[in-house]
Amino acid sequence: MSIDMAQFHQVFFEESFEGLAVMESGLLNLDMGDVDSEEINTIFRAAHSIKGGSGTFGFNAVADFTHLMETLLDEMRDGRRQVTQAAVDVLLGSVDCLTEMLTAIQAEDELDEGSVNNHKKALEVELNGESATETPVEVVPIASAPIATESDAERGWKIAFCPHTDLLKTGNDPVRMFRELAELGNLDVFVDMQGVPSLVDLNPEDCHLSWTLLLKGDIERSDIDDIFDWVEDECDLSILPLTEEVELETIIEIAEAETAAKATPVESVKVVAAETVKTDNAETKAASTKAKKPKAATSSSIRVDTSKIDTLINMVGELVITQSMLSLVGEHFSIDKVDQLKTGLIQLERHTRELQESVMNIRMMPISFVFSRFPRLAHDLSSKLDKKIELKLVGEHTEVDKTVVELISDPLVHLVRNSLDHGIEMPADRVAAGKPETGTVTLEAYHRGGNIVIEVKDDGKGLDKESLRKKAVEKGLIEESTILTDKQTYELIFMAGFSTAEQLTDVSGRGVGMDVVRRNIQALGGTIEIISELGVGSTMAIHLPLTLAILDGQSIAVGDATYIVPLGSIVESVKITDDMVNRVAGKGETFRLRNEYLPIVRMHEIFHVESAKATNLMEGLLVVVEGQGVRCGLFVDDLLGQQQVVIKSLEANYRRVEGVSSATILGDGSVALILDIPGLVRLSNQ
Repeated sequence: MSIDMAQFHQVFFEESFEGLAVMESGLLNLDMGDVDSEEINTIFRAAHSIKGGSGTFGFNAVADFTHLMETLLDEMRDGRRQVTQAAVDVLLGSVDCLTEMLTAIQAEDELDEGSVNNHKKALEVELNGESATETPVEVVPIASAPIATESDAERGWKIAFCPHTDLLKTGNDPVRMFRELAELGNLDVFVDMQGVPSLVDLNPEDCHLSWTLLLKGDIERSDIDDIFDWVEDECDLSILPLTEEVELETIIEIAEAETAAKATPVESVKVVAAETVKTDNAETKAASTKAKKPKAATSSSIRVDTSKIDTLINMVGELVITQSMLSLVGEHFSIDKVDQLKTGLIQLERHTRELQESVMNIRMMPISFVFSRFPRLAHDLSSKLDKKIELKLVGEHTEVDKTVVELISDPLVHLVRNSLDHGIEMPADRVAAGKPETGTVTLEAYHRGGNIVIEVKDDGKGLDKESLRKKAVEKGLIEESTILTDKQTYELIFMAGFSTAEQLTDVSGRGVGMDVVRRNIQALGGTIEIISELGVGSTMAIHLPLTLAILDGQSIAVGDATYIVPLGSIVESVKITDDMVNRVAGKGETFRLRNEYLPIVRMHEIFHVESAKATNLMEGLLVVVEGQGVRCGLFVDDLLGQQQVVIKSLEANYRRVEGVSSATILGDGSVALILDIPGLVRLSNQ
């Protein structure tokens, strides 16, 4: 009987990607010159496992490639070869190549043979010396196309650029990239509009276009890589040397596409940076996917400690026993069994709560799944910026919900990049300021109450309040007479359209705005705050709920409706008197709480709910809540009680509502809205 090996593929891929992460981490920790046999053994074992598994499943290209890596690692392990930076760089590039190969095989796509061959040559050069190949081979990032000769580079490059749909939502702008490409040489831009939906289905925040770019001139490949550096995970990208044959082939294909489209002509689009702009061909997307595969889908599986499974099984057993007891009571119920019924219901409540906690505990993953990507990021970026940077990871075993782990990754990447690029000074500047030559960036995670706090700290130059304020005034974001606290001044960087280009320079001249970062964190139900001291450093602190499935909330009554306020947002509830209230014509109401004046948000008016108490503040209660560091008072009829609620997405089942984050189903079957406290605070400020 034959065995279908495909059923084991998913496990192989998951274990292989874990092994690649181990290899990358180990390579980054190697000391130059010294042979740490244990560290190299760990790397070697990971490579050996990947080679063995790929050979078993018939992925011979992966097995052959990994064999070369094994040979190099084996020589290091036996002491026949010293650990050098060149060898580590080659091995890191090979890890990238293996990742790309496995991703392509998993997605059933073709391998990028050019990239694989380049990395193979680089390994052979490192193993056998320069004599192994006629010309030196440069190790390029995995996204790169085959290395061009000098004559090819002088001719230029053909770039197939197909953004993913969400590219614009991350704050990136293709036109700005084209403008920078045009500064490098003579740029022709061909746009493909075949992916644009009809006007009825068009979402203006989605990107439906793709482009073919012909960039002519004596241009280094690295200059092009710099421009696309920030979007390499948000697009399909192919960069090929532009020869006369390639250019002619492209022009012919574009002409054929234009001829085929005569029945439905495509409007020409002018791009600011280009000298000549024409309608596009249908080949862009196909070419780009050959050179760079789409991002692998998020893994739907999760590894769980067997002790957690045992606890869950025990809880289910207890629940079954309680259910059996209640069934017996129900079959022969009499009034004298009321006490027994109450006892059973109490046990049922306790076991259900414990079962819920056990199930939620299974979804918890260590934050190290996110933190593990940053040592490589710091290694590559510090080399690129000519800075000396030490990255410290603290609390990487702190557990958080799997969904939070998956969604917090991108915001953290932007914050860490900002610290590495903008925060840490150049070595000479640090020495002149009396600091160590090596800067330190610390990623720390810890639990605080029902939240997880993730901090990105650096000992760099900090934020200049005066410069921030001046830039905000120049941009027209605030009035010159506006009085701001330190906290409000720092939060200017979260305003859309705010730029610190004069004070802070990005690695490649582009970047995702901090307003997008904060919006992504708020989408997770979290907040971000800044602590900074000029010349000392900055801390970006992210506060997130431990899980996105369960919420501890306070039920409030507004008229006949019930709403849920997240318990972590509540400061206190107060009964106010008339002398505590201040009314400002056209500006709303405030009340004084311990020498602090807070705005009053009348919930009846926000949600258009009728109530007899709506007009008299003295008859209801004020629930003082805090969101994004700002407080306000929610005027409600009454407090009903605290409870854990299961979060249901409102947008997925209805649509977005200002001031509401999600919904839940109460015990009586009715639906209660869960309030978005930062959104209500914004409404109160308006």
